Amino acid sequence: MFEHITPYAGDPIFALVDAFNQDSRPHKVNLSIGIYFDEQGRLPVLPSVQEAERRILAEGGAKPYLPMEGLAACRTQVAQLLLGPQHPALAEGRVATIQTVGSSGGLKVGADFLRTWLPNSDVWVSDPTWDNHRSMFEGSGFTVKAYPYYDAATGGLRFEDMLACLKGLPPRSIVLLHACCHNPTGVDLSSAQWDALIPVLRERQLLPYLDLAYQGFGQGIAEDAYSVRALAASGLTFFVANSFSKSMSVYGERCGALSAVCASQAEADLVLGQLRYTVRRIYSSPGLHAASLVAHVLGDADLRSMWEGELAQMRQRMLEVRQALHTRLCALAPQHDWGYVLSQRGMFSYTGLSAEQVDRLREEHAVYLIRSGRLCVAGLTQANVDRVAQALVKVV
Repeated sequence: MFEHITPYAGDPIFALVDAFNQDSRPHKVNLSIGIYFDEQGRLPVLPSVQEAERRILAEGGAKPYLPMEGLAACRTQVAQLLLGPQHPALAEGRVATIQTVGSSGGLKVGADFLRTWLPNSDVWVSDPTWDNHRSMFEGSGFTVKAYPYYDAATGGLRFEDMLACLKGLPPRSIVLLHACCHNPTGVDLSSAQWDALIPVLRERQLLPYLDLAYQGFGQGIAEDAYSVRALAASGLTFFVANSFSKSMSVYGERCGALSAVCASQAEADLVLGQLRYTVRRIYSSPGLHAASLVAHVLGDADLRSMWEGELAQMRQRMLEVRQALHTRLCALAPQHDWGYVLSQRGMFSYTGLSAEQVDRLREEHAVYLIRSGRLCVAGLTQANVDRVAQALVKVV
């Protein structure tokens, strides 16, 4: 029956994690997978989330199936987090939000929805992008193409080339955009660049699809949602998938959401109905515990304040290790331009290393990056940053 099946090559990132775990060298450093670790190299458990969980357990009660769209309190809090509680789009009822199985679940639900209702559209992703973006949309039947984004020569953004490409796309093309903390490059659009991009999206009748997996890891909760709020204010229809895996350190709980900001309440109601049906055909309904965590943390003033402080501490730690890495690299190899370490934002930095140089880092120095050269800043600590800097200098 299954003799014809081809072997699965495996996911390159998870394969690296397996290799790292099997590596017996005591000085090994894992900068591959996109997970936030604290200064001791541990996966943190946030006090705000712990307290939310304590309250959930104390409340007890039955554990029914959630509706297909998820827990109402969770959905309300997510929409307000994305747009701000007073955004006109919320008051006008133009936002359809569903709880999803992580932001990956949101991306998949959105991809299946769009394949049904915009079957003749192509999907355009940044060059480069998170590998799973392409896989998910291709898995839903889309043709996926790339628009210019990262400038290898400067470590920055090819913004004019990006605009020129988007200006030539057919109407109703779906454009996947990273709202902040671009994965894998850490290169983001500025607020001014978003303001210049939005008229192009409107004039070409393009559908933006935002991935917001790192809200709060760039500049701040509101600042990192600038693109979402600006697009909503412009009247454009768009999708945004967001995640709490990193910002609440609840990776295995699969806390995510998908929101569609529409032209009217009537359209939002239609979209919500079909998103429900799409969920029903995939996993039927999302998890109760994940929804309860998000609703408690965001919906309680004390827990919300505690969480925002914890998130600020995580963001500050990543800024500090970026600075430490940059300082050490400049001291070791002042002739090299290391400016990208500071100009890029969020969890990742794009080193510009070749696959062969990345292999050398792993084999000779026990420093693990993925072969694109992406470095997970959140894996750096003050204790290992010097070793990492010395290893980088030896392979460039």
